[in-house]
Amino acid sequence: MHLEHPEITQVNRTGYVNMVAQSKHAGIDYFGTEILIGDEIVTDDNTGEVVLKDDLEKYLEEEYGFKFTTAE
Repeated sequence: MHLEHPEITQVNRTGYVNMVAQSKHAGIDYFGTEILIGDEIVTDDNTGEVVLKDDLEKYLEEEYGFKFTTAE
C-alpha cells in the first residue's frame, strides 16, 4: 500500500493553485509589508515613506513620537 500526503494527492488531481489569481503587488511599505493594488496608502512627503493606511498610527508613533489616547 502506497500512502501519499493529502495535499500531494489534491495537486495530482486538480493541479497547482492558480498563481495568476493572486492580487498584484504595488510595492512594500515602511514596515516591509507588501502593498497590493487597491490598498489604501499614505505617503509622508517629508521622508518619501509609504505606509498602509491601517498602519498610520503605528508609523506616527514610531517616526514622530505621536501619542494616541482617549479623551476623558
